[in-house]
Amino acid sequence: MKLQYYNMYTFKLLNKNLLFFVTFFPLLLLISSCTDVINPNDSNQSLNRAVSYSLMQLSNSLNTVPSGYYPVRTKGIGEWEVASASDWTSGFFPGCLWYAYRLSNNPQWIESAKVFTGGLYDQQFNTDDHDTGFRIFCSYGNGYKILKDENYKSVILRAAQSLATRFNPNVGCIQSWNGPFQVIIDNMMNLEILFWASKNGGSSDYYNIAVSHANKTMENHIRPDGSSYQLVVYDSLSGQVLQRKTVQGYSDSTTWSRGQAWGIYGFTMCYRETNDVAYLNTAKKMADYFIDHLPADYIPYWDLNLPSDDPRKYKDASAAAIACSGLLELSGYLNDNPKYSNSAQSI
Repeated sequence: MKLQYYNMYTFKLLNKNLLFFVTFFPLLLLISSCTDVINPNDSNQSLNRAVSYSLMQLSNSLNTVPSGYYPVRTKGIGEWEVASASDWTSGFFPGCLWYAYRLSNNPQWIESAKVFTGGLYDQQFNTDDHDTGFRIFCSYGNGYKILKDENYKSVILRAAQSLATRFNPNVGCIQSWNGPFQVIIDNMMNLEILFWASKNGGSSDYYNIAVSHANKTMENHIRPDGSSYQLVVYDSLSGQVLQRKTVQGYSDSTTWSRGQAWGIYGFTMCYRETNDVAYLNTAKKMADYFIDHLPADYIPYWDLNLPSDDPRKYKDASAAAIACSGLLELSGYLNDNPKYSNSAQSI
């Protein structure tokens, strides 16, 4: 997504019902995470209903999404707004299909997942933005976990190479948006493909790039109280911070809910990949802030600091699902700290 239409995008998103694949993919990820803890064959009816509903919606979508396109968000009852393979959300639908197979063990999902994953083949060469992880690791990455297809592995490795071309050693970060050197907290989600590639035949440089980017994000995006800026603008030559902003939140001094969720998940993942306790502590600090600013129903508003008199009381189910998935993993690294696991259950 390019900076110039963020404002349009924000209000477009806020005025919809938020059945958006940034929500739907983490929902299936979340359900899959739950099945590692909760047996879906037991008496947990809520989990069974969630699985059944997700599979039904995916099945219905397969009949309505045109070939070569990918769902982005709903624009009416039973109607998807779709985008091309280059859209930053394109990997989410095939990722959902791979998760559908994991949840159901029904081989029919595999063929559909292959078709929509294959449509992203050329995206392994895309160096225009930072969204490679979203596109390729959600699709080919999840497919490789199931099929162990070496062709899938080569796509993932090539995609990691493409993402690494956006790294600037002067800044120590991967550039998110073009133009001025802009880095958004969303980019934490795209480090996982680099960590994976470094351990599966790719260059060790990928690991170092991911660590450098995470360290700079930790240093410059996260406020002392655990809240976060969405965007940091750097001087590409000196590496100096020029601006800190929050373009999709209420203001530069507030905290965009989904950005905070990206951080919880991203730094938890970085701890998993490195065992660096600094990432664990950052994930905890961001999780504490997120939890402490949730409303009574545990589903955040689009900004965690939204003024009480602001009429735009829109919920961000995407932020809830992403954070919940991160909290489940985080709690496992803290001897199942009840604060994080209980909050995940409440969400």
